[in-house]
Amino acid sequence: MHSTGGLLNLDLSCCANALLQTFSATPELLDHLEKADLCGDGEESCNVPLQLRKALHAMNADVRSSGCHRDFLRCLHRNGICRSVQHDADEVFHSTLNFIHQQMRDRALAQEIRDLYTIGMKGKIECSACTHCTDLSSYVLSLPLAVQECPDSLENCVRRFFGREDLSDGDRFYCERCGEKQPSSQTFRPVSLPQILTIHLKRFRNVRGFTEKLHGTVSFPPTLDFTDVLQMSDQVPWQYELYAVVAHAGTATFGHYTTYIRYGESQAWCHVDDMHVRRVQWEDVKSTFGGHRCRFMCATAYMLLYRRRGVSSTEKNNI
Repeated sequence: MHSTGGLLNLDLSCCANALLQTFSATPELLDHLEKADLCGDGEESCNVPLQLRKALHAMNADVRSSGCHRDFLRCLHRNGICRSVQHDADEVFHSTLNFIHQQMRDRALAQEIRDLYTIGMKGKIECSACTHCTDLSSYVLSLPLAVQECPDSLENCVRRFFGREDLSDGDRFYCERCGEKQPSSQTFRPVSLPQILTIHLKRFRNVRGFTEKLHGTVSFPPTLDFTDVLQMSDQVPWQYELYAVVAHAGTATFGHYTTYIRYGESQAWCHVDDMHVRRVQWEDVKSTFGGHRCRFMCATAYMLLYRRRGVSSTEKNNI
């Protein structure tokens, strides 16, 4: 894989630029896009998988242009992700994957691409009044983890997400046995984990109609073992290695995205800020943990991308 290069910021495109860097560092995605016959899948200028493939090819070329993603940005614009507007990175990430899934004629291959990122979950809701249980099945493309203002860790965030949650007041669940909404408890557990585990640190919240950014410290490790974090009995280790961090600097209404990427056999980290690329150390990546001193233009991690150890690009196992 070629070393990363910068991308021009075109019409407030830092969000798309940051995500393109993560896609470029995910060769499994390009491998799948390469298999597809994307010509003829609708108008080419509106075809997200086709324009993404072209952009990734250009980004990985020996001779490249810093504006090689221009057509991809125009394509996103034609699909409703408007230029000259600041966007949320997790939302654009989901939209891009959904466009790929919707616009590819090869449905099996489109599903394989989605499976690269899909986290399968099963849940149970238990009525507090009669103990009747309702089973649920769900999936997410990124794991949405709530962030607190007090110092926290990624491992604790994951445990809380898969822990017991009480549903009361306006969140009461309809119990079929009782025939009415009742206070309940809800738990989820992962049943399948993807090759590319994407984690969304929810640093924005609504307070009395206003959106504010949370700057609390969330430490995250370079390797993550779900078997250990969730104390699962599975004997196969579910180990992941961090390879990309999308960081956000600014407030809830104004800001800037950059990316930390780990590339190549040396596994060296680079910080990519639109056109500007520099080698960094793990200590620099750790600066995105956050904290009360990290406000306004100090970047905090917003999305984390981990790759499963020792799996092929198409493997998907059940826990």
